Amino acid sequence: MKSIKEARAVPGRGLEGDRYFDQKGTFALLPQPDRELTLIEAEAIEAFRSDAKVEYGLGDSRRNVVTRGVPLNHLVGKEFEIGRIRIRGIRLCEPCSHLQKLTDREVIKGLRHRGGLRAQILSEGLLRKGDPVSPVS
Repeated sequence: MKSIKEARAVPGRGLEGDRYFDQKGTFALLPQPDRELTLIEAEAIEAFRSDAKVEYGLGDSRRNVVTRGVPLNHLVGKEFEIGRIRIRGIRLCEPCSHLQKLTDREVIKGLRHRGGLRAQILSEGLLRKGDPVSPVS
C-alpha cells in the first residue's frame, strides 16, 4: 500500500490503479458495488494503535481513503461527496482474518465497528488528497 495524491474514480470498477480495479484483489471474483471504495477514519487507526500499543500505520488498514473528522459509520445508506465525486455508503468495512494475517496485528478486535466504510462510486472523476467529504442534500 502506498499513499498517492490523486486517483481516478470509476463507477462499477473502483479506483484506477487499485488491485480491485483490474480484478486482481483477494476478493475480486465477488464484484459488488461495496468493493469499489473503502474508507477509514485516521482517528480509528490512531485509537487502535494507542489502545493495542502496536505500530500500525494509516496504510496498514488497506483502505483506499483515510479521512479525518468524518464519522464514517453515519454514512451507511447515505450519499455523500469526496471533492466532486458522488459516493454511496453501503456498509461497515469490518476488519477480517485476511487483514489480520497480512498485518499480523490484533485488528479484528481493535478495529471492530471502527474499521471503516464500504462504498459505491456513483460519478467518475479525480479523488484528490485533501478533498473534503460532504453530505449530499
